[in-house]
Parts: sequence; structure tokens; C-alpha cells
Amino acid sequence: MENFEQDHYWQFFLRDNPLTKDDTNDCIAEIATAPKTLRAEDIAKEIKRRGSELEYETILSVISQHNRLIIEYILDSHSVMTDICQMTPRITGLFASSEAQFDAKIHKLTLDIVLSAGMRESLKKVKTTNLGPKRDVARIGLVTDTVTGLTTGTITPNDDIRIDGDRIKIVGDENTTGVFFIAEDGTATKVTRRLTQNDPKTILARVPALTAGRYTLRIVTNYSHGGTLLKEPRTLEYPGLSVINIGDDDRPVIE
Repeated sequence: MENFEQDHYWQFFLRDNPLTKDDTNDCIAEIATAPKTLRAEDIAKEIKRRGSELEYETILSVISQHNRLIIEYILDSHSVMTDICQMTPRITGLFASSEAQFDAKIHKLTLDIVLSAGMRESLKKVKTTNLGPKRDVARIGLVTDTVTGLTTGTITPNDDIRIDGDRIKIVGDENTTGVFFIAEDGTATKVTRRLTQNDPKTILARVPALTAGRYTLRIVTNYSHGGTLLKEPRTLEYPGLSVINIGDDDRPVIE
């Protein structure tokens, strides 16, 4: 870390705004944050590095006591103001009447956080740099036949394949999204069986009863890592899959 009086920069990418479906041009900013999340230990080390006469363990102890006291005060329903922000207890959720009791299924204990005047003034010192459009990192990285364990492209009808990648989770309108196998003539066969696993980085899908031939795996999804759905479905493809020499047991024979 450098001295607080230096120039401070926030670098940001711009990506499509998923909340405005009728506007395909507007964007929202995504800060290019540093890879490490700083914790009390990092702050204590930096205070020591900047010349504090206190021992590192003492600094860390004071920070920890400070944080524990803030938590205790808030748990006792106090509003707490620091140099950074004011934290005020709040309950969210509607109550059916003035006599209704707190219901954990409906209501939630949380905090309202408002920046302090000093923090707002400090933010005025930050300079910004636009890094351009956010690169779409959604991809299919590898397809594994769970029957043979092979990643060479051969797949077994009526058994699962493991699809590894990024941002591949299937979400959105089930009529348009899903896992598909595209034959060389363009015919699309959709996986209709419920996905055994459906996560952002891994999908386990049952291969339909495909005939011998070459296929392209296609994933269509509205998944977005930000928690909101993409305005339009994203299509990812993985070519070079093949079903070959179907034997009597309906499984591919690997040559």
C-alpha cells in the first residue's frame, strides 16, 4: 500500500445492463478490484510498516477489539458511526398488522450503511480509468464421457457426460435454454432428462439416444455471474464430439 495522499485510481470494465431489456446499448460498470481481499491482519501489518511503535500483535488486538465492540453495540440496537460509515440496525419485510411478531421466514435483520462525510469527501479524490467492454469469459472447457473417462470427444448415448467450463449453468426459459447436441445436418437434439448437476462450472447431462455420427455440443443459457439473468440467451458451443460404432449393448466401442 502507498501513502493516502497519493493519486488513487479505480479501473473499471463496462458490461451490458441486464435490467434494461429494451435497451441493448446501456452498460453498467464493474470495478477491476485487486485479487486479494484485505483483512485485519493485512491492515495491522501495514500500520506497522508505516512506522507504528506498537507491536504487530498489539495493533491486531486493538483492531479486533474495535470490531468486536462495534458488533456488540449493533447487537444491542445502537447505531454506530465510524470514520467510514454509519451503521444502523434495520428489519426488512412486511408485517401483516401492528400486533404481528417477527417471522424469520419473512423478516430479516440487517443494517443500513451510509457513508460518512469524510468517506464521501475522500471518494472525490479517486480518478477512474475505463478499461473498455468486459470480456465474456463464458466457455465450455472440457467434455468427459463418464462411462469411459475419455476426453477425446467420444460420447456414450444414454449415459452422462461431464461438461466443465465457466458460466455454463442452465437458467432461463426452459423452452429456449438447455443442453443440445447438433448433428452435422443441423438437427438439434435437446437433453430432456433433468440435469444431474447444474452449476456455473460443471454440468452433468444425460446424452440422448443419438445415432452414430459427429456432433457439436451447444449450451444455451441466460446465466450471469452477477445474479441477474442476461437479457438474451448466451450460446456456447463445443465441436468435435462423436458417437461411433454402436454395439449390441448400445454403448460406443472405442477403437
